[in-house]
Amino acid sequence: MTDFHIPYHSYKERYGNKYTALYHALHDAIVEGKLASPMKLPSSRELADLYEVSRGTVNQVYDMLIAEGYLTAEVGKGTFVAYRGGMEERDKRSEKPLKLSKWAQRIWTQDDAVDAPMAAGLRTSENGALGAASRGDISFKVGFMLLSDYPMELWNRCVYEQVRRISDTPLEEINAAEGHYALREAIAQQLRRMRGIDASPERIVIVNGSMQAIALLTQIVVNEGDPVIVERPGYHGVSRAVLAAGGVPVPGPVDGQGLVPQPWDARLLFVTPSRQFPTGAVLGLERRRQLLRWAAEQGAVIVEDDYDSEFRHRGRPIEPLKVLDQEGRVVYIGTFSKTMLKHLRIGYVVLPEALHGAFVAAKRLYEPHPSGLLEQRALAAFMASGGYERHLRRMRRVYASKFLLLQALLQEHLSTLFEWVDSDAGLHLFGWWRGDPRTYDRYAAACNEAGVEWSDAGGYDLPPGRAGGCFGFAHLTEDEMRRGVEVMRQVRERGVWI
Repeated sequence: MTDFHIPYHSYKERYGNKYTALYHALHDAIVEGKLASPMKLPSSRELADLYEVSRGTVNQVYDMLIAEGYLTAEVGKGTFVAYRGGMEERDKRSEKPLKLSKWAQRIWTQDDAVDAPMAAGLRTSENGALGAASRGDISFKVGFMLLSDYPMELWNRCVYEQVRRISDTPLEEINAAEGHYALREAIAQQLRRMRGIDASPERIVIVNGSMQAIALLTQIVVNEGDPVIVERPGYHGVSRAVLAAGGVPVPGPVDGQGLVPQPWDARLLFVTPSRQFPTGAVLGLERRRQLLRWAAEQGAVIVEDDYDSEFRHRGRPIEPLKVLDQEGRVVYIGTFSKTMLKHLRIGYVVLPEALHGAFVAAKRLYEPHPSGLLEQRALAAFMASGGYERHLRRMRRVYASKFLLLQALLQEHLSTLFEWVDSDAGLHLFGWWRGDPRTYDRYAAACNEAGVEWSDAGGYDLPPGRAGGCFGFAHLTEDEMRRGVEVMRQVRERGVWI
């Protein structure tokens, strides 16, 4: 049977042992349906000659597969595949399909809607049009960090030291869903010193990035059908979390000063007051007070997502909403995703007493033991050494220079196309497109073709008929920013996209 084939040699490289390799090669081919019932297999002599193994090895493998029910042997006839892999004909009318929960159906549907364009390498505009993925050499897309100035040597020392000491981890820490206590202490000190938030380590919980905190908060506060106030435009992950929990996202209007307070009938609100996402607008003091009064009247919770205000390039940082909270209405979320390595998925949440127990219980359900404990301990040591604060001071200087340059370039060369939102912090700039979404799509495609791309804001729930873009700069050199804006200016001047 020279036409018979199984991947024996690749299995031989993997396992080394001839018996094990032959067994798994046959077993996997049968289970995967490549050798289907009632196919007749080669005799032990034929198979031994074909793969240069002994007949004794083949007989041992056949005997094992027969004992397990994958093969059957008939005297005088040969050895046959017996396993059907559940593919035999069934009475379809008697089958009862598995049913997903409402939560699973909601999250799966959302995931398909978000992932399909990405998997295809496409971008989706506000009006639903698709454009080709960029081939460009200059990308203003958000989410990229500058790695050349990262204190890698000090960070590596902190990590290696914790690797050496990981076996000494006390049992109570392994079982603490709240996260490494020394890290919570370091965060509490940092918040008091830099953000004015008087938070005790006992009210801080370490999470795997801010999105985990957002999802858990919606699950412990939102009931089926509850309205939840979300910024429009805003971070799409918030609406997804609300929908998955069975809530109803209610768009809160955003203008040049951030979220516009309304007399909403709701018990949960998400807001980015220090730097509205994606526009960068800063919520003024009077609006902050209005939100707190609303929360007191409604018995509501306000979730403050402070995602990148560590990088303020001009002026004095505005106090977080949490500082003004006297009634325990505000949940404060912070993250290290913008200040540390991007793949270091460590965030934190400062919880009022009324929510702390439920939040920890919810987190413990998903993570009975804290994940990334090694990284948590390394980060605590990094902060205790002063390395984190030195790193922030250095990156503020670097990013401020880039921020001011890109802001000047965009204002000078592209203000006829975009209405730039005034901002003084963060790692990207936002512009509203002055025309309609169709011309925006054509201009973006023309720039894409010319080698420049940016983050389309269409995925951030823009108001109908609006388009806009986010322009990140952290990872770019000054020369790259100049060249990128110049290409965009030239595309505008050519006007072929109109």
